[in-house]
Amino acid sequence: MFNKDIGIDLGTANVLVYVKGQGIVLNEPSVVAIDSETKKPLTVGTEAHEMLGRTPGKVKAIKPMKEGVIADFEITEIMLNYFIKKIKGKNIFSRPRILICCPANITQVEKNAIKEAAERTGARRVYLEEEPKVAAVGAGLDIAKPSGNMVIDIGGGTTDIAVLSLGGIVNSASIRIAGNTFDNDIAKYIKDKYKLLIGERTAEEIKIRIGTVAKGSKKEKMDVRGRDLVTGLPHSVTITSEEMEETLRKSVYEIIKVTKTVLEQTPPELSADIIDKGIVITGGGALIDGFDTLLAQELKVPVFIAESPLTCVVEGTGIMLDNLHLLDNYL
Repeated sequence: MFNKDIGIDLGTANVLVYVKGQGIVLNEPSVVAIDSETKKPLTVGTEAHEMLGRTPGKVKAIKPMKEGVIADFEITEIMLNYFIKKIKGKNIFSRPRILICCPANITQVEKNAIKEAAERTGARRVYLEEEPKVAAVGAGLDIAKPSGNMVIDIGGGTTDIAVLSLGGIVNSASIRIAGNTFDNDIAKYIKDKYKLLIGERTAEEIKIRIGTVAKGSKKEKMDVRGRDLVTGLPHSVTITSEEMEETLRKSVYEIIKVTKTVLEQTPPELSADIIDKGIVITGGGALIDGFDTLLAQELKVPVFIAESPLTCVVEGTGIMLDNLHLLDNYL
């Protein structure tokens, strides 16, 4: 038996796992399906995600992570155990050291909950790192130098905004508005305007296919099926990208407002560096049409989408796993 170090991006929407020397070995939705009578887990990850909104009475599909933190400790532990066992099935290794990412500015209680859940899976040592820092490393930014870098990580449950220099976070904010908020905004808009009830998977599909946050940037249409609230029968409506821009506007401008606050509190020397280098956006939200353009217009700073926004954080854990001795020094 030999030990391997593992990096985990424990996200609200997806869990990604990186094994040192092998790269990303797992990328599955953060969903657990349980039998509501016996409380026993039936399936985890992709299969459980496919059950969302489609389960019979006694089966419940649960998302144990909410807004970047553990909402259901027991289910999170089941999920982590399942994923780690799944990897162990492919490689014979025991008691790994685990590096887990958490949102910036979460409470010590929330940090302890994440750490405890990982320790109970049999980890030898658990390290926690703040998500925007790891995302910056994964996006290829050199944060060790004495110059300013800025990252906006738009995940499923939280958006983390951080200015980094000399290997640490100088200034940051975490806002609980992100991908899931956009899905809820879309579902609410369709319910209010068309009296049509849709599930979260449909809302997410709309966001990916025709969602935009920049006026006039995308002109797509999509047929959406759901349950008519008036008749109770299945019904279909056609919605457009223009409607999506209106729907997402409020939440997007909340993110912009918090980003401006972080910039206003940044030391002037680092602000000058950010104007030169621009801001890097990571996470699934970075892929919404027009987000980079809108941010650049509003912040008056160049904005770039990371090369692989969905895997930036877990790739950052991979780089940090090579330097765990540095984390040992200050933990």
